[in-house]
Amino acid sequence: METTGRRTSIFLLLLMQATLASGAAEVKPSSNPVLVGQTLVLAVSPATVVTSGSWSLGTAVILNWVGSQAAVFPSYTGRASVDTATNTLTLLSVTLADAGVYTVKSTDSALTASITITVLEAISNVELKTNDTVFVEFRDSAVFTCSAKGSSPSFLWMNGSSVVTVGNWVQIGAGGSTLTILNMTRYDQGPLTCNVSNAVSSEISQSLNLTIYYGPDHMELRCNGQNISDFLLGSDLNVSCSAQSNPRAQLQWAFQGDRLTTTGPDLKLYSVSEKDSGLYSCLAYNDVTQLYSNITKSINIASGSEQRGVTVWLLPFLSMSAFLSTFSDNL
Repeated sequence: METTGRRTSIFLLLLMQATLASGAAEVKPSSNPVLVGQTLVLAVSPATVVTSGSWSLGTAVILNWVGSQAAVFPSYTGRASVDTATNTLTLLSVTLADAGVYTVKSTDSALTASITITVLEAISNVELKTNDTVFVEFRDSAVFTCSAKGSSPSFLWMNGSSVVTVGNWVQIGAGGSTLTILNMTRYDQGPLTCNVSNAVSSEISQSLNLTIYYGPDHMELRCNGQNISDFLLGSDLNVSCSAQSNPRAQLQWAFQGDRLTTTGPDLKLYSVSEKDSGLYSCLAYNDVTQLYSNITKSINIASGSEQRGVTVWLLPFLSMSAFLSTFSDNL
């Protein structure tokens, strides 16, 4: 029985050596990639006992050991150690120079295994810059530059909660670090941010809010808060005008093509009569974009028997020369 047990132990030892020799052993890292400054632990699996061996990075030997005694090479003194019972290498305060192929090898070559380790520097100091922060819609273009420290940076541009993607008017270049927007629109006002990341870290830039001057456009003209046109004799009317514009548009009113003295968003008419029927125009001007727009509505004033029902329509009004003349007289 004792002879049989000894033969079994020898067989298992030979089998393990054969397995290791066939390349079945592998190195399992504590992390890969590794962040600069972290501790790297390289364990050998399956664990086995060898009488002597070494760890190396490329062609440079880190340390070797015989039995339970280890010798660390000078360039790794104070940072490298080995657990001779498990062949596990521990490397403290990893630097970028510690990237490469790590190999563990026993003196008798029964154990050989390698792994490639990547070391990355954390992303930091993310900064977002632009050529300007004030633009006129459809007239100006913008260039944004994102810079950062760290290894292998990847850039993601955000406009509010939306990812900025390449399109007809949007270009991303220089490895993702520059964003060019041609013919800025009001929807590009931000907040704009740059998210920089790598496999081990990420950081977001400060947000950048832009001023976009636009309009006037998308005008609306309503009577007493409704989109109706027919009213009874003696009614009081509040005709309101709105336009999308930045800065706020200057508004001027006209009736039947003649400029009124009323300016601003509201035209108030009290106890209206039939002579108040006609075309009412709201003229809008943006003194930054230097653009004009207008909207015209036909309003009918009649007795109850003459009411035509609810009628809503918008009409073009005034020639451009008359339109500009109306504003130039008022400015």
